[in-house]
Amino acid sequence: MTGILIGFYLFFTMGAYFLIAAWLKLPTLASTRAILYVTKIGKSKDSILQALIFRLSAWLAIRLPLGDYYKRKTAATLRSAGMKLTPEAYLAGAIVKTGLIFCGGLVMLPILPLLFPLFVFLAIAVFFKETRQADEIVRKKREQIEVELPRFVATIAQELKSSRDVLRILDMYTKNTEDSLQHELQMTTADMKSGNQETALLRLESRLSSTMVSDVVRGLLAVMRGDQGIVYFDMLAHDFKLLEIQRLKLMAMKRPGKIRKYSFWMLTCFMLMYMVILGMEIMKAMGNLF
Repeated sequence: MTGILIGFYLFFTMGAYFLIAAWLKLPTLASTRAILYVTKIGKSKDSILQALIFRLSAWLAIRLPLGDYYKRKTAATLRSAGMKLTPEAYLAGAIVKTGLIFCGGLVMLPILPLLFPLFVFLAIAVFFKETRQADEIVRKKREQIEVELPRFVATIAQELKSSRDVLRILDMYTKNTEDSLQHELQMTTADMKSGNQETALLRLESRLSSTMVSDVVRGLLAVMRGDQGIVYFDMLAHDFKLLEIQRLKLMAMKRPGKIRKYSFWMLTCFMLMYMVILGMEIMKAMGNLF
């Protein structure tokens, strides 16, 4: 009986989906997968489920009323995260994934009613995870850049002693770094070469929303406006070095298990060393006795 109910719900869901897709005039599954393959949306390979989510998200995105402030904020976050989506499509994707999980709970409700609260909590968790995905990418990107900033600021302080060309300093440092900071500096230097240099630096500050980056941008703007800047960047390099030490201490405090494990093995090695020496001395003494 349970198998008949599962089969009925499965075929009913598939039939309802095809009828609704035809009524809403959604694109075919093959064309949607082709679009996903060309645009390379997401890091994983395209699948039928991903194509289904994309179709429903595209239909829902044009019907979502969003405020101007939310749209501007989300668009800036998506650009910083490198996600080629509109704010409407981004939010629609989260809503569609949540709705699919909730519908799965409704399908399982007559068969296993005790699992329905689990589906509800899972849907809520997925919604918050998907809506914060871009923010998490930006946060990790900002943390990677802030780790590199002490060396970057120290290099600027040294370069200002021989040259005051901010564009050349940034261009030279871009060749000697990698990952997120290299990408941001490439965007900034290209923007500086094609437009106003001060505006390009301000855009770098707005993209990352980091206090450390703001301090660096403020110093570079002062250099471009005629300030010497050497003392400022020397003090900034000192402050960033202290922040880096604090960050390393905080990372060590967050990993007590690993540190405790290595401390235990070190204690074990010391104990074995003393036990081996003590055992050898006892064996020598026993040999003299007998």
